[in-house]
Amino acid sequence: MSGSAFNAFKSRVPVAWSPRLYITLVRGLPGTRRLHRRTLEAMRLRRCHRTVEHRTTPSLLGMLTQVKRLVAVETEEMYNARKQAEAERRAPRPPLVVSHHQPPPPALKPAAAAAEGAAATAP
Repeated sequence: MSGSAFNAFKSRVPVAWSPRLYITLVRGLPGTRRLHRRTLEAMRLRRCHRTVEHRTTPSLLGMLTQVKRLVAVETEEMYNARKQAEAERRAPRPPLVVSHHQPPPPALKPAAAAAEGAAATAP
């Protein structure tokens, strides 16, 4: 099994049939066969790490079997889960406030100060 983070993500999400497939080109085009390059061009995949959405049809499934080593295929549910996880990772975090000043001593409440003063005069 590959140690890729994307493969680890795919193994976490249950795979179900989807009317739409999201196809991502994960390997580069240089060095591939001309037939595979033309197939990827027909699927509108021209650059690495770009994702396109297609309806699930028999002709698309045939093209995917031809270039299965170059692409990653996700269902709509998997794609939405991955995008949501990316959005949560990129969400702005609250700022970290660091104070280098000594906090002031806690002030005594009036009732506590009166009881303390009475205890000091009663010995």
